[in-house]
Amino acid sequence: MSSRLQLSISFAANPRTWPLIDGSVTVDGVDLVITPSHPSEIFWRQLKFADFDISEMSMSSLMMALAHGDDRFVGLPVFTTHRFFHTGMLVRRDAGIETPADLKGKRVAVPEYQQTAALWTRGALEHEWGVRASDMEWWMERPPSHSHGGATGFKPPPGVTVHQIPVEQNIGTMMVAGEVDAVVHYIVNDNLVDRSTIDLWNHPAARRLFADPVAEGVRYYKKTGLYPINHGMVVKRALAERHPWIVLNILKAFERANDIAERERLEHAQYHIATGLVAADALRTPLVRHGVKANRLVLETAARYSQEQGLTPRRVRLEELFAPSALEQ
Repeated sequence: MSSRLQLSISFAANPRTWPLIDGSVTVDGVDLVITPSHPSEIFWRQLKFADFDISEMSMSSLMMALAHGDDRFVGLPVFTTHRFFHTGMLVRRDAGIETPADLKGKRVAVPEYQQTAALWTRGALEHEWGVRASDMEWWMERPPSHSHGGATGFKPPPGVTVHQIPVEQNIGTMMVAGEVDAVVHYIVNDNLVDRSTIDLWNHPAARRLFADPVAEGVRYYKKTGLYPINHGMVVKRALAERHPWIVLNILKAFERANDIAERERLEHAQYHIATGLVAADALRTPLVRHGVKANRLVLETAARYSQEQGLTPRRVRLEELFAPSALEQ
């Protein structure tokens, strides 16, 4: 008989998780039952039903759950995705929004008010352009029955207006109809939570807030040093307490998967490096790294934004979020 643990896990498929999905990387002492899925669905299922032993998790929702007394999960410092979320905002062409400062007084739609992408976008708007969450009127797509907020007891922060988008509508239809002026983190994906289907990125009624999103991301990164993290991983606290060795074993497996992704990234870029189209030194700089130490500035900034924006009643400490054995990694 095998003495290995069999644990369920769910995460999004990307180059840094593919090695776990295809079996080229395994977790020492553990057989994983893997459910690749979209993060929107993963977080809802985990927060509401605790479906998985281990899962990808919204950092914002994890902080909120913990701050409000829900300690079912302990964080693992595995961060497979980074993005400059504010650079992806969409606006209506006729809304009179030329700069982020013009968002004051506008109607802004979002899949989920508390999601980490929205947390980072609001943080950038406030700290870079002086636009606070209370300066905008918010419209949220996900209903309480299928939202992270419904599972964590979300209530709009004081001074912030958050409307519920009717179930017969969605962000895409409201944007096209002129019922909202802008969108934060628009999602089109066939999952159990999100319901927009219109391609706003190529719709004549909409355009990007930033004409050159890459240039804005570069500017923001050079100024702040922040490359925002939106998701980490969690394990059920009872499981980690019963088998504390799994924490570092899981982290090590994701580190190995990340090493493979880094190596393959460089291999794919060799033709560009050889012809001088891309600088080799730049490509050899790793940007996606796991562990608390390498990501402390970003994680502490997210915790500060959560408190500033009224999502958590206090600043959540990283020592509360992550398993003790993973804090020094």
